[in-house]
Amino acid sequence: MVNFIKTDTLKQKPTDESKLGFGRIFTDYMFTMRYSPEEGWHDAVVEPYHAFEMDPAAMVLHYGQTIFEGLKCYRREDGGLQLFRPRDNFARMNISAERLSIPQFDADLALEGLLKLLDVERDWVPHQKDTSLYIRPFIIATDPYVGVRASNSYIFCIILSPVGAYYAHGLSPVGIYVEDNYVRAVRGGFGFAKTAGNYAASLKAGEEAKKKGFDQVLWLDGVDRKYVEEVGSMNMMFVVDGVLKTPALNGSILAGITRDSILKLAEKDGIKTSEERIAIADIFAAADEGKLDEAFGTGTAAVVSPVGELCWEGRKITVSSGEIGPITAKMYNQLTDIQWGRAEDPFGWIMKL
Repeated sequence: MVNFIKTDTLKQKPTDESKLGFGRIFTDYMFTMRYSPEEGWHDAVVEPYHAFEMDPAAMVLHYGQTIFEGLKCYRREDGGLQLFRPRDNFARMNISAERLSIPQFDADLALEGLLKLLDVERDWVPHQKDTSLYIRPFIIATDPYVGVRASNSYIFCIILSPVGAYYAHGLSPVGIYVEDNYVRAVRGGFGFAKTAGNYAASLKAGEEAKKKGFDQVLWLDGVDRKYVEEVGSMNMMFVVDGVLKTPALNGSILAGITRDSILKLAEKDGIKTSEERIAIADIFAAADEGKLDEAFGTGTAAVVSPVGELCWEGRKITVSSGEIGPITAKMYNQLTDIQWGRAEDPFGWIMKL
């Protein structure tokens, strides 16, 4: 059962949805539940958005035991609301929890909490095209203890943020710097988990890439330093000689829900797909042979991010003449039309509220 605590003090909702940005504004309420060994996950409640009171020795602050997810609530043209594959997000969150020794939670209870939260906050879902309500579930370890072990207490929380497009310049192709010095993750670690440490590991390389004039970093594998893994906070895809290719999930790559959706849409459209080990040298060789047709990243926040330029070991190549390729555009349009309710959902991905 999910309880509700009402607030009498509501925030001013944004009046200009063209200036929402991403991840800066938060709604009036949040969902929380807590964990203890004696009670398990308990006290599920939709309550007023507020700061957590935490002990300075809280284990999340010292040992990084935390996981999160990201999904969106979309407003259809008829005013109704819908979610995209929410059960998959909570299922993946439990996979992350298992890797970081966080107790498994009841995904049905988490979904119930999310639906109750959205029912209360439905007026926060923006109306303008390409806007949505970003949903951030997360778990943090809260034991006040300085010592390396798994925590015994946790907070599960869901917060909401009305957002515009992830990239202010829209679908303009981005420049990608292939990182061959720093390593983000290795097989056997937790590269496949959605945890804060993976993102902290990416910050330095991202800053250096921006200084060089690039928008994102393309990570190579941590062992051989030559196989493509992820780009920034997204999965990576290439269209090589008409085949849509993406790195195979190998334990150090996040199993992206957008990634899976794009592969299924492409297969439905008769586009040949391949999940394989992809050497960055082969991508540059394909460009030399005129066979690198397109490249793009996929993720919940940006959906699809076309790549116009790749730089590796001092050499730059232009992809798709620096424009959005036809398959990239087709995948973006098909997926976003399903997400916003502008097209039928042939896969049963949509949950209408």
